[in-house]
Amino acid sequence: MSKTDYLECGKIVNTHGIRGEVKIVPWADSPEFVCGLPALYLDGKRLAVRSARVHKGNVIALLEGVDDVNAAMLLKNKVVSMAREDADLPEGSFFLSDIIGLRVIDEEGRELGTLKEILSPSLQQVYVVEGEREILIPAVPQFILETNTEDGYIKVRLIDGM
Repeated sequence: MSKTDYLECGKIVNTHGIRGEVKIVPWADSPEFVCGLPALYLDGKRLAVRSARVHKGNVIALLEGVDDVNAAMLLKNKVVSMAREDADLPEGSFFLSDIIGLRVIDEEGRELGTLKEILSPSLQQVYVVEGEREILIPAVPQFILETNTEDGYIKVRLIDGM
């Protein structure tokens, strides 16, 4: 499984003010994560982040080369990406896109299927495993025992009824 160098991390949904700032809906664990990035990529072009702050759960960013509201308007509805190398993930953390498609095994090493999708119906994520049957597994330590992106598997504990 290959990892891409760039990951989508949000979408510009509007302008903010008249100085060229844009409002970004973040696709990350927190808007603070996006605010900490040194650059964002739009259509393959690197734009340095001149300033960024959190506002009502979104990111208000001033990007290099976007100097007024007219330039910012042209970016509306564009998806922004980040360079993987710009992320400083804590030990044991991973990008969700890196675990989609991993093998899912139980405590005894039996293959259950592959991680097809990650749902976020509330504050808690749910892994959708596709195999002989579809299994929904809450992404909490009681059920997710190990996530090994290097060897390509997720080890889980199932309970009756799962």
